[in-house]
Amino acid sequence: MKHKILIAGMFVASLFCSCSDDYLDAPAQSTLDESVIFSSPDLAAGAIDGIKIPFGETNSYRGRFLPYYGLNTDVEWYNSSQTVSDGSDLCTYDAKPNNSVMNLSNSTWAMMYSGIERANLCVRGLRTYGNPTPGSDLGYLLGEALTLRAIYYADLIKAFGDVPYRFEPLTNETLYIGKTSRDEIYKQLLKDLGEAAALVPWPGETTATSSVERINKAFVKGFRARLAMAASGYQQYPDGVRRSTDPQLSVANMYALALAESRSVIESGSAHLESSFETFWKKYNEEYLIAGGESLWEIPFSEGRGRMLFTFAVRHTTNDQFHANGPNRGGTAGPLPFVFYDYDQADTRRDVTCVPYKYGTAVNNIAKQELGALNTWYFGKYRYEWMTRRVTSSNDDGVNKIYMRYAEVLLIAAEAANELEGPSAAAPYLKKIRRRAFPAAVQAVKVDAYVNALTSKDAMFRALVEENKFEFTGEMERKQALIRWNLLKTKLDEAKVKMANLSQRLGEYAAVPSTLYYKFKADNVSLDIYGLNRGETVDPGAAYSSIAWTWTGAAADTKINSLYKAGVNPDNRQFWPIWQVFIDGSNGKLTNDYGY
Repeated sequence: MKHKILIAGMFVASLFCSCSDDYLDAPAQSTLDESVIFSSPDLAAGAIDGIKIPFGETNSYRGRFLPYYGLNTDVEWYNSSQTVSDGSDLCTYDAKPNNSVMNLSNSTWAMMYSGIERANLCVRGLRTYGNPTPGSDLGYLLGEALTLRAIYYADLIKAFGDVPYRFEPLTNETLYIGKTSRDEIYKQLLKDLGEAAALVPWPGETTATSSVERINKAFVKGFRARLAMAASGYQQYPDGVRRSTDPQLSVANMYALALAESRSVIESGSAHLESSFETFWKKYNEEYLIAGGESLWEIPFSEGRGRMLFTFAVRHTTNDQFHANGPNRGGTAGPLPFVFYDYDQADTRRDVTCVPYKYGTAVNNIAKQELGALNTWYFGKYRYEWMTRRVTSSNDDGVNKIYMRYAEVLLIAAEAANELEGPSAAAPYLKKIRRRAFPAAVQAVKVDAYVNALTSKDAMFRALVEENKFEFTGEMERKQALIRWNLLKTKLDEAKVKMANLSQRLGEYAAVPSTLYYKFKADNVSLDIYGLNRGETVDPGAAYSSIAWTWTGAAADTKINSLYKAGVNPDNRQFWPIWQVFIDGSNGKLTNDYGY
């Protein structure tokens, strides 16, 4: 049963300002004294649950941040990027402050600060009245509050760059403040997460940490490692794209921290890779919530909230045997067309990640798979057909957002170890990732020989950039990684060339077949497809039908060039602007940088 985020009574709810109010509104006075709430584990737990409510608000993560942030990259894109709209502008690096999708008083910016304010109240209350110590219930709740606040702030920085620094509850004197350098915010978050890691148990050690919907030590440490890498990485500042000049956020310091935290998680044995890539993603769609596996923490949505499949699943044209979520669900975004062909054919992640078909119009409630076009692929990590619960909501699916998984911890360890200790120190972590990806019969070549040949720091780094691509396509983590590697525009331009070469069957894509053959399997729903792999060019016989697997002409060029807007430099548009409604409501304290 999925966890429902509830507040323990109306008196706890009154601690917080309304989710629909502007974040600048001052919080209402509590009708029950904070000393009572935050000295009681049960009441305090209800208040902590309240921090999570903004995740599920309509114009927050649910319907605005998650569907758009992270697109477009060198592996993922908004499938309607070529259509001029405010939605596509969010993905093609051309968002304006008055963007109609986001310029709302209750949109992502407001909801993130609503969550931060809720966390600030809880942190203050627990510190003042709770005696939160390691091993105590109130200590765990403080660690959870600190981590949830860090999540909101990490996503604010990721989306907007420098933002207001608010680590205390609002007062009349602090209603209107300007932006603070994200360097200061990163340092505070790293400090907070260090404290949280000492307060929260490992996965499965307590009832609270038995679910991936609650914070645990493996996640806190892994998340702290991720933030350390981001803090020391390249990013756009008002004076250009560069690394931080703060000595505390140097590569040496931050990579050492990231390596220590990721190794701590690995050596703890508290998390592990699932036995196969497909098994992991099937469990995710089945809403398997037991902590201690590969998923470290998930944004928890109740069955009536959240839009992960609604937005990103393999497209379903109508209600059918797998769902009743409404017409044209899923398929808003997908892998770039060449990604399937960049995988090694033996890599088991390929067919899980990249899907070339959708489900057509249902007849007698039964829909069949239909091949689409070379330029439109779907993320196979999200599938209604793998769910065990039938979705009947017309607007939401309730499937959680995986915020971090153990595979990322391994790849952070590899990257940090390579930088600090050299490729031989990184190799064992990369081998773990690839060993899960490839069948045993080819591991000697695809895992051991491949990794052992990476004998220079540069070769290992380039291999890790590629491995992140193969592991995380469809999870919308790539954009921040490209930014911190200073590879955003470089990789986007490479992706444009790759798409052009695929459409014209040039270079590395010259051997990609131009005809697909298909027939239905015994279930009369699933397609048996021949011609996707290089070399599959011989007509398999009369039992198969065929379609042209091509993508050329002006429409192809338009689509390819929509990866980012013409005339825009993505390196100068790494962030969204602060939306105009918040600029106007800031009493002159907020302005946009970066030429917005």
